[in-house]
Amino acid sequence: MKKTIVIIGAGKGISFQAAKTFGAKGFNVALISRTQESLEKLEQNLASQKINAKGFQGDVSSPASLRKALRSVRAAFGETIDVLLYNAASIKPGNPTTISPEDFVYDFKVNTAGALTAVQEVLPDLEARAGSILLTGGGLALNPYAEYASLSVGKAALRNLAYSLNQELSPKGVYAGTLTINGFVQEDTYFSAEKIAEAIHDMHIDRKNAEVVYGQEEKSQ
Repeated sequence: MKKTIVIIGAGKGISFQAAKTFGAKGFNVALISRTQESLEKLEQNLASQKINAKGFQGDVSSPASLRKALRSVRAAFGETIDVLLYNAASIKPGNPTTISPEDFVYDFKVNTAGALTAVQEVLPDLEARAGSILLTGGGLALNPYAEYASLSVGKAALRNLAYSLNQELSPKGVYAGTLTINGFVQEDTYFSAEKIAEAIHDMHIDRKNAEVVYGQEEKSQ
């Protein structure tokens, strides 16, 4: 039975390159984003590369909306979800003393809580198929930056969640890990979206570490 990857927070950049990387390996690709127009463009682009991809509208800040989108994925592809990639993020500038609590909580829903909702929804599939949970982390989890306080907290919490999931689920055959991107995504560099997507795929294959810090090694590669 063909494998499926669900990419939450679909868009250009890392999500698109991950779709290409996994799609080239024969995966169905399910894309979840709030914007239908963006999803249609991604579908068309991937179809032109002979990748079977389908978009599903879903708002990661709303558990009900995200669950509905994931159930639509299962209806479209069957219970074949092997990989869950959570790449959604809300990036609003704001110092700890100036950001509103409402914005802070919204960002946390997108940056962290949405990942938990997604995992809980598709876990039966992942357990049945010894699947992978892949969370896109960031260097702010290791080195917070005051002007992006909510994102720093969200990435730190996501990192913690990855370790907790790995501890709970690895005995059940499900791999969970986070790629902590310790730098800024920039094309034609070590931090290109294409290379990062390859690192994400490598985590799915290796299934060893709860965290891989991307950028910790020599950047001249």
